[in-house]
Amino acid sequence: MAPITLEKVSKRYPNGFEAVHELDLAVAEGELMVLVGPSGCGKTTALRMVAGLEDITSGVLRIAGQVVNDQSPRDRDVAMVFQNYALYPHMTVAENIGFSLKLRKVPKAQIEQRVREAAAILGLTEWLERKPAQLSGGQRQRVAMGRAIVREPSVFLMDEPLSNLDAKLRVQMRAEVSRIQRRIGVATLYVTHDQTEAMTMGDRVSVLRLGRLQQCDTPQVLYDHPANLFVAAFIGSPAMNLYRAELDPGAALLHLGSQTVRINEAVLLTRPGLAAYGGKRIVAGIRPEDLPAASAESAALGGDDLEGDVELIEALGAELLVHFTIDAARVQTEDVHDDGAGLAEGELDVAGEGIARVEPRTAVKVGQRARFTLSPERLHFFDPESGEAIW
Repeated sequence: MAPITLEKVSKRYPNGFEAVHELDLAVAEGELMVLVGPSGCGKTTALRMVAGLEDITSGVLRIAGQVVNDQSPRDRDVAMVFQNYALYPHMTVAENIGFSLKLRKVPKAQIEQRVREAAAILGLTEWLERKPAQLSGGQRQRVAMGRAIVREPSVFLMDEPLSNLDAKLRVQMRAEVSRIQRRIGVATLYVTHDQTEAMTMGDRVSVLRLGRLQQCDTPQVLYDHPANLFVAAFIGSPAMNLYRAELDPGAALLHLGSQTVRINEAVLLTRPGLAAYGGKRIVAGIRPEDLPAASAESAALGGDDLEGDVELIEALGAELLVHFTIDAARVQTEDVHDDGAGLAEGELDVAGEGIARVEPRTAVKVGQRARFTLSPERLHFFDPESGEAIW
């Protein structure tokens, strides 16, 4: 039995708002499961239901195989790390870490031993006699984790623990938290709005939108095989380029505005569902890194390169992000409605923006027309009404 199991768990408030809708999720022993999504998607509410800080409207929550829907937070054997650290300023690091054990009346010698062990894991041994005000943000976060570790819980819950740190420290602490979690081997449910944080830390990642689970899988599967338009746009930075397109009746040609891409037999074999969209509208997606600058040889051979008008170039040292426009309308995930209305019809009166990630010394200039190599095998296809991926 998984340490954390949610079966059709929902949360509805008295005013009728449903923050979480029938969430099914299981976190395995030693796994770091990340809940990610935009603000208001229900991820923190889900975490608080596991912690016992929010009542469950319907569904079953199990921790270590035991139904805990009606148990108080203190009886659930979970430890939570908060966004704001919640340290006692008048206590030393050692006192903060061991405070929960003191409340449980654990013998003093045992408290000291467990505090020392936690401090060694977290690299805090030399700071044990300091007060929180004398520590950096990263050190305070480690103290907050130490307070959770000494309890030796069956489950860790982390609510955006790195969001108060500056960008450089946040990158460093991502690795620290992952290292510590793997060393202690406790099932962990981790909430963040940062998809980069989710992808680099999670053994598996659950993407939520409007209280509903969109997809749960390993980071690489989410990236390579997004289940729908929302996951495709949310996972990846820069986001996937998504355009309105149309397949010809035989599904062998894809029309992106005035440009045409040949869909080879290999693509049709791996995505047999495309055959049903012959002669119909479709949403085509391509990730920025799958649009390298076309070579002179490719241009001479007349390959199916994508041409765009360069609007902006971001030089990042190791790469260039080339912002361009084509005459196919860009799709936003908000265009797909939950009521099933699908993408709004209308005149394509604006050019579709796109981003290509290219080599740093690529000869490309703002105001010029650029060519990017577009491999049909790297395209993603989605139903324009449901937003679901086509395979």
